[in-house]
Amino acid sequence: MLDLKNTSFKKQFLSGLSYIAILKYSGAVFQLIIAAILARILSPHDFGLTAIVSVFIVFFNLLSNMGIGPAIVQNKQLTSTDHNVIFSFTIYVGIFFAVLFALLSPLISFFYHEPMLLNMSRILSLNIFVACINIVPNSLLYRDKQFKIVMFRELFAQIISGSLGIATAFYHWGVYALLVQSISNAVIVFLINYYRNPLKICSLQKSSIQKIAHFSIYQFSFDFINYFSRNLDNLLIGKYLSTSALGFYEKSYRLMLLPLQYLTHVLSPTLQPFFSDFQQDKKKIFDLYSKIIRLLALIGFPLTVFLHFTAKELILIIFGEQWVESIPIFSILSWCVGLQIVNSSSGSIYQSANDTKRLFISGFLSALTIISAICLGLFYFKSLEGVAYCLVGAFLLIFFINYYILISFTLNQSFYSFLQLLYWPIITAGIVYFGELILSEYINMSSIFFSLTLKAIIAFVLVLPVAVWMFKKNINN
Repeated sequence: MLDLKNTSFKKQFLSGLSYIAILKYSGAVFQLIIAAILARILSPHDFGLTAIVSVFIVFFNLLSNMGIGPAIVQNKQLTSTDHNVIFSFTIYVGIFFAVLFALLSPLISFFYHEPMLLNMSRILSLNIFVACINIVPNSLLYRDKQFKIVMFRELFAQIISGSLGIATAFYHWGVYALLVQSISNAVIVFLINYYRNPLKICSLQKSSIQKIAHFSIYQFSFDFINYFSRNLDNLLIGKYLSTSALGFYEKSYRLMLLPLQYLTHVLSPTLQPFFSDFQQDKKKIFDLYSKIIRLLALIGFPLTVFLHFTAKELILIIFGEQWVESIPIFSILSWCVGLQIVNSSSGSIYQSANDTKRLFISGFLSALTIISAICLGLFYFKSLEGVAYCLVGAFLLIFFINYYILISFTLNQSFYSFLQLLYWPIITAGIVYFGELILSEYINMSSIFFSLTLKAIIAFVLVLPVAVWMFKKNINN
């Protein structure tokens, strides 16, 4: 049985984690620069249109993926022939869904009364095909723990596609600049993946598909319902409020997700490839995952407080004055950042424990909660702020539901032990809250740059002692 204390295993895990971290944090700087530039060239209406069509693109990508990617990483018995068969299958599936999406584009345009959505949808149908044929070569990189290749691939694609997006925006392509950025990124990633894992087109064999079917069907079911819960807000806000309102909301939500993308999403790609080695030892998974939860919570909970108190500074500095209406929305949504940072890592643990069935159950309950919250905020409170408040409450409830299922049933461990992991992170977040509150109440800061810097220093100083103590404790154990 493998053990994290085994030097080679620990070294390999930390090496993979460091590669992903370098990628994400290097890409974060570049993406923020790209976002800041494009936000000053393009309008909230342009970003609102892109948000609408992106919701449908994500949905069709979900349909075409069918849970195949995680199943390839999890199943250690697949042969090269199986990989070729599954790759061939994804080509046919990709063509079908890309054509279907192009044919449905007039309906999307008609539903939102936006003629621009017609051509945008047809162009982005290419993304659906590329994403589908990328499933197998991309999953093989993660299965083989080729995180160094993943790091350089993603960073290279971000730099090239981001540069193309800015260039076309300066040449007055408008909303199409965002499409150029999206499509070029997908194509570059696929070409690099395929070069590293060249696959052949062959005849389809039922036996190869059956090897991943049980795992994939529950993974797909989870992804399917998770899609609606995570995208219904964009669909309804764009329809019942306005495209510009959706632009303000989308910018707030995306900014709220940045810590999630560059903290949890650094870790999550490495969890399943490594933790799946322990899929028969649930206690081992819980012991290892406990260290991760403690650190994620210690980062995420105080960060929640910091983002709440710096909403104005962040929106104005990154996006500019035309996005001032996003400030109250982001200030509210920031309260669920810490919860999502911890919670979003749980999917990899369900997968590693080979329990996508309970992943689906948890996802179903989460979807019901989020959909109810969105409808309550939109149709009862009838405002973006109402939607944001309801979502924060929903994410809090989901956090406890999800982890009760994961810890008590999938890993067969004590839920109370899990709650104990959150004690010091919550205390630390409370200390940061009172520190930021005193700073905001009694110190007048006219410069938003100075204000952001001072608030960041206060948060860092208050969190650092506990962070150092817990980091040393985790490393030593």
